[in-house]
Amino acid sequence: MKLITQTILILLSLNVISSCNSNNSNTNMIDRKKLVERHRIITTSTNPNSPAQVGNGEFAFGVDITGLQTFVEFNTMSHWSWHSLPLPEGLRVEDFKGLKMETHGRMVQYDISNSEQPELSSWLAENPHRFNLGRIGFCLKKSDGKTATENDLKNSQQEIDMWTGIITSYFELEGKPVTVKTACHPNDDAIGVSVKSDLIKSGQIRIILYFPYPNTNGGEDYNKRDAHSSAIVRKNNKSAAIARKLDDINYFIHLNWTSPAQLLSGDTITSQHRFYLNPVKAESIEFTCSFSLEKRNKPLCTSNQVFRESSKSWGEFWESGAAMDLSQSKDERWKELERRIVLSQYLMKVNEAGSYPPQESGLVNNGWFGRFHFEMIWWHGVHYALWNRWPLFEKSLHVYNDFLPTSKERAKKQGYAGARWPKCTANFDRDWPHPIHALLIWQQPHPIYFAELDYRLHPTRETLDKWSNIVFETADFMADYAYFEKANNRYILGPPVYIVSENTKPETTFNPTFELGYWRFGLRTAQVWRERMGLKEDSKWDDVLKKLSPLPQQEGVYVTHENIENMWTKFNFEHPGLIGTYGMLPGDGVDTVCFKKTLDKIVATWNFNRTWGWDFPMLAMAAARTGNPELAIEMLLHPYKNFQFDEHGLATGGPFPYFPSNGGLLTAVAMMAAGWDGALGNAPGFPKNGNWTVIYENFNRMP
Repeated sequence: MKLITQTILILLSLNVISSCNSNNSNTNMIDRKKLVERHRIITTSTNPNSPAQVGNGEFAFGVDITGLQTFVEFNTMSHWSWHSLPLPEGLRVEDFKGLKMETHGRMVQYDISNSEQPELSSWLAENPHRFNLGRIGFCLKKSDGKTATENDLKNSQQEIDMWTGIITSYFELEGKPVTVKTACHPNDDAIGVSVKSDLIKSGQIRIILYFPYPNTNGGEDYNKRDAHSSAIVRKNNKSAAIARKLDDINYFIHLNWTSPAQLLSGDTITSQHRFYLNPVKAESIEFTCSFSLEKRNKPLCTSNQVFRESSKSWGEFWESGAAMDLSQSKDERWKELERRIVLSQYLMKVNEAGSYPPQESGLVNNGWFGRFHFEMIWWHGVHYALWNRWPLFEKSLHVYNDFLPTSKERAKKQGYAGARWPKCTANFDRDWPHPIHALLIWQQPHPIYFAELDYRLHPTRETLDKWSNIVFETADFMADYAYFEKANNRYILGPPVYIVSENTKPETTFNPTFELGYWRFGLRTAQVWRERMGLKEDSKWDDVLKKLSPLPQQEGVYVTHENIENMWTKFNFEHPGLIGTYGMLPGDGVDTVCFKKTLDKIVATWNFNRTWGWDFPMLAMAAARTGNPELAIEMLLHPYKNFQFDEHGLATGGPFPYFPSNGGLLTAVAMMAAGWDGALGNAPGFPKNGNWTVIYENFNRMP
């Protein structure tokens, strides 16, 4: 016991305690419940842009200060809620022509909108889109019969208990208290709600369900009443089912209540698609509401069962995987960083642990029509591997196997071998036609990176077989895409190409720094996979690796791409993607001396008011790898507007909320704690200046 105590004291003097860097330890030094509960979210009014949420990764329900969607049109969204508007008459998807561009002496057709087909191009951009499944709120009446507004509520307070996933909301209307509990079932697209108030007995509270027609941005259109249908198809004294039809989409809402109540449909044209759950005069009402693609005949669980299952599931979540405690730090910024870390874990589990990769705004609202971006899958999901919660990421990665045939067809049409992955798509592989989407390439090596993460966690033949086709087809495209420039005996990337920053001219841009580094990592790793499987090296991949252009430099620092001019005055905005080569990536082709100078110049000259949220974690990881942990902390707590976390943990950095900011933060702190291949010591990415005490457990190292 004395030896153990001395060891802990020594580690404390180094300002780092690590109980575990692997996924095999069951030793917990952190009181995880205490860690989570010191960041309980308490608010006293509705932020109209920031809902409180309950959810399970596949489904989420956003609420205002009442615990339902009473005053603000927050969303109820699922990873399966996709809708397309009917095609305009006379148009066919298969008639889309795209646009041809000169590519190294040949004309290549890309999925880019064209002036000849503006209507079809626009439809392809907007469809399919995610849609709001429905709105559930209170119909609150004052004693004079007038509808109450939020201003009529007094002493409002809402608390999100992240340890249980239960939101408790309290408010008073005309001096009478109302208490509402809201939770989501962990395995069903269902919420449980409990309401207690004397206002129920006086008939001043009832539940209202709205079902609008979707607009393409995931919002609500109440004017197109005849474009969709809503009908009660089953009802008894304790439950009911409502059938919804949106063009070619059919889904069902199932209600179950334990208190005496009646479900009524709106009886006027303006109340069409509205339903009211009217409690019989009592002191409480409890109900569940679920959404599904299939009609169910068996009763749902009760709200109390939802609360129990939610508490059990969230407790298991917090006790699983990794954890980080900063509370013993002297630096006063520790609490804000720890708050961001805890709240980000909750939000990512609610919004971004479903059957498809998430859109940038998760299940809060629609950005870019609710599509998910293939290049952003990295920033949404890599943290799950490092935090030892791989299954929450893995369930969405089937898209690579699902989209492999269409991605091979895309490459073939353009004259390339292998598979060319899309950029911005939905639940099937039809890319949104756009120049950036067609010409972006930095998403291509991602599946090789994800495969490598999986293999590090599960080094088995089964893992190799699961990913081998995806890895090899990806590498085949990457090798074939690289163009051999005979005059200089080298391979180049582009043109035409859109790079990470998306702010240069694709027709003349070539050899972007980040993409060159990622091409090296991808092809090198693919060769390792062949070796693991007992196969010979691929000669084409090897040739490209040996002759691929070096990362471009100017005046002793790296630049965004080879032929850029006036970079530090005209292009020092948008993503500083070149810095991801050594931080986000392990540094293939990087000269570390040059890289450190580049990082210093970016910090000194970049316009951080014109960046995106994940840029700051990317810079933090670069700072950590280059031995500047103080800068890493500064980047994660940067004061600029594009990396802020509100009271619910929702982050800025793009269309609000921007979840790559949350995912990037979690990836960066995991790397800073557990380290990366070749890193020495505990928490190598945190300062050793005596102000930071980092207690962490169960993280995995970054490649």
